[in-house]
Amino acid sequence: MRKDTIVIREIEQKDNPKIAEAIRTVLIEMGVPKVGTAYEDKSLDCMAESYDAPRKKYFVVAKGDVIIGGAGISPLENYDGNVCELQKMYFMPEARGKGLGSLMMKKCLTFAKESGFAQCYLETMPYMDDARKLYKKVGFNYIDHPMGDTGHYSCSVWMLKDL
Repeated sequence: MRKDTIVIREIEQKDNPKIAEAIRTVLIEMGVPKVGTAYEDKSLDCMAESYDAPRKKYFVVAKGDVIIGGAGISPLENYDGNVCELQKMYFMPEARGKGLGSLMMKKCLTFAKESGFAQCYLETMPYMDDARKLYKKVGFNYIDHPMGDTGHYSCSVWMLKDL
């Protein structure tokens, strides 16, 4: 693989510190609160292990050995229903504006469908405009309340998509 080739692939254990750093960097850049958001999730430092379970998968955007983004699918926590959650979808500045968000959404939603989920849920922040535009473009609709209990009480925008 050429050093400048960008690929979307499943996370590997060696990616753990790189994706944790990328996500925290983007959250700081966006001014996201460090409490009640993905910033304080214990799973950030062991993402490969956290997603190594049935109906869970995390993908990274890799440019050579550098991780410049990622997103995952997991069953929605503390929810009685066949709903998954799009989780931890963040891209470093060098990954933005290249169509990678759309490619990542397709990969994640295809996995969610193949895993038998009926709906996909997500939480985000009101000022993450580009992300919200992408979510609307692929068919997510706003809902007026959170679903499940993700622990992300600082996220105030909730969206849902039928699969």
